[in-house]
Amino acid sequence: MLTLEQIESAILQLSPDEYRKLSEWFANLDYQRWDEQLEKDIANGKLEDLAKEAIAEFEAGQCRSI
Repeated sequence: MLTLEQIESAILQLSPDEYRKLSEWFANLDYQRWDEQLEKDIANGKLEDLAKEAIAEFEAGQCRSI
């Protein structure tokens, strides 16, 4: 397995097009992992309190259009 230092060095050697593709790939991976974590948190009820708070604020008229 490559070390982080070796990976960083390899990235610095990429052409602009390869760097763009890597950047897009990494962003997509990051979004995918974020989505997976969010789905786990929802399934485990970790967002219930926030949802209840948001609904209560909405019902109390404490919101604005964006």
